[in-house]
Amino acid sequence: MSPRAGLTPDRLTEAAADLADEIGFENVTLAALAKRFGVKDASLYAHVRNLQDLRTRVALLAGGELIDRIAVAVAGRAGKDALTAFAGAYRAYALERPGRYAATQIRIDQSLIAGTPALRRTAEITYGMLRAYGLAEPDLTDAVRLLRATFHGYCALESAGGFGAPRDVQKSWDRAVDALHVALENWPQEENTDD
Repeated sequence: MSPRAGLTPDRLTEAAADLADEIGFENVTLAALAKRFGVKDASLYAHVRNLQDLRTRVALLAGGELIDRIAVAVAGRAGKDALTAFAGAYRAYALERPGRYAATQIRIDQSLIAGTPALRRTAEITYGMLRAYGLAEPDLTDAVRLLRATFHGYCALESAGGFGAPRDVQKSWDRAVDALHVALENWPQEENTDD
């Protein structure tokens, strides 16, 4: 493929992310991406190693976009205001960009992401928000896992139409965030088991 065709790793990653939002992240293939550009599959291998490499690139792109949204939302906020803004930005991204969001949930080799700016920024923003609740390790890690599990579970169920009760989904979301705030303010102390 000639350089004039304009394919670059970044352009392919962005196109794959768009494709993921259209057809689902699990349906993104090199063949589907090649078709979008009107080229043969083999042409893509000059820019990405394989499908796993492409999916990792999409995951990193999406993770960066998600934390950028969250950073804007939480700027200048603390406590419940920060938590509410964080949660709202997370949910909005998950619902507006479903394929990209799905990419953020894949397991990525830690050696590939250890030095990425998006990962550092995600940790800084998330842990910073939780430190305002007076949490320190190992409670910070436990709280991050609680938030991620709650937000992801809620968004996955909502996007799949899994909430059938007549209660407004937004009201349930707001109550869930309120409950998380209460949990964070009243975080249980871990018992010392060294005795």
